[in-house]
Amino acid sequence: MRLLQLLTLCCYTVATVSSFQLNSNNPSATNNNRREILNKICSTAILLQSTTLLQSGASCANAADTTAAAQNIPTDKAPTSAGRRGCKTDTNPSRTVVTCTEELRKYNTDGRLSSVSATANGVSTSAVRNPSRFSPPWSYLTETSDSKVAWNSLVKAVSAVPSTEIVELTDEYIHAIVPTEFPTGLGSYDDIEFLLRKDDNIVLYRSVSRTSVFVYPLTQPVSDKNSNLNRLEKIRDKLGWVEMGMQQTGSERI
Repeated sequence: MRLLQLLTLCCYTVATVSSFQLNSNNPSATNNNRREILNKICSTAILLQSTTLLQSGASCANAADTTAAAQNIPTDKAPTSAGRRGCKTDTNPSRTVVTCTEELRKYNTDGRLSSVSATANGVSTSAVRNPSRFSPPWSYLTETSDSKVAWNSLVKAVSAVPSTEIVELTDEYIHAIVPTEFPTGLGSYDDIEFLLRKDDNIVLYRSVSRTSVFVYPLTQPVSDKNSNLNRLEKIRDKLGWVEMGMQQTGSERI
C-alpha cells in the first residue's frame, strides 16, 4: 500500500513539472493538462489498488483452502500412518508427526500382539512380514521350566527399567509404558507388551513408539536409534534368556 501511494505521488510530481515545462506560456492549458493527467493517475492507482486487494484476497483464500484440505485428509488415508490404527497427525511444510494409540493387544480380536508398521519405530514377535521390525520370541528354559517363576522374573526385570510404569498386569500379559527416548522432545511414550505362552515355554513381546516423526521429503520415520530394541535386549540379558531365532540387529536409519 505504501509503495502504491509513493508511486502515485511520484507520477503526479512528474506530470506537474512536465505540464509546466510544456505549457509555461499558457496557464489555462497547463491547468487542463494537469487535471487530465491527474485523473489518469488516480484511475490507474485505483485500478492497481483493486487488483492488489483481489490478488491478496485470492492468495489468502488459496492458502486457507490448502490448509483446510491438509487438515481434512483422513489420518488413516495418509502414507505416514499406513498400517497403523487410532492415529492423530500434526503436519507443517517441513515435518509430520503421527501418534497412534490403538495398536495394543486389547484392540485385537484374536488376542495376539500387533505387528509393527514400516511407518513406526519398534520391534515385535508378530512382525513376521516385516523383517526390519521382527524379533524372535524368548525362551525362559535357561532359567527355569516353571512358567510362574519365569513370569515373576520378567515382571521384576521390567519394573527395574528406569522410568518404566506397568499399567496392566495379569498372569500372562504385561503392558508397560516408558517415555520415548528418540527422537527427543516428543513428550510421548513407547508401549511395551509381553505375552506368556507357557505351553511353548516362550514369551512373545512388542515394543513400539507411539509417535513417529517424518521430515520432508523422507518417507521413513526418523529413527528411534534402536532404543526399543536395545531396551528389550537389556531385559533379556538380565534374565539370561535366549532368543528362538536369529537376533534382530536393528535399523541403521538416521
